[in-house]
Amino acid sequence: MSTISTHVLDTVLGKPASDISVRLEKLQGGWVPEGAERVEDTNWIQIATGVTDANGRCSDLKHDAAAGVYRLRFETGAYFRRAGRTSIYPELTITFTCSGEAHYHLPLLLSDNSYTTYRGS
Repeated sequence: MSTISTHVLDTVLGKPASDISVRLEKLQGGWVPEGAERVEDTNWIQIATGVTDANGRCSDLKHDAAAGVYRLRFETGAYFRRAGRTSIYPELTITFTCSGEAHYHLPLLLSDNSYTTYRGS
């Protein structure tokens, strides 16, 4: 089984982004092949929630994740509003495939009008 965690850094401030709500969801029924019809959101089930801590980390999302397609949903709009900032991203989603055999740490590097992510360690 895999573990899943995340970390959010505010690249404008050069600091961790704390108090961001995070939801971990799993796709039921598998991923849709290229060219097929779009999967409706009702096929996603919420399996964990968390909030980034003072270090921007949410390290306890899932400790026994089976193989499948998952997504992390970050409530970034509320974070920016609390800071008196505006952003074009009210929510960000990272969708990824999990083998069920390794650790998946997916950091989010966040600014008001851009973001990036990668698989960390």
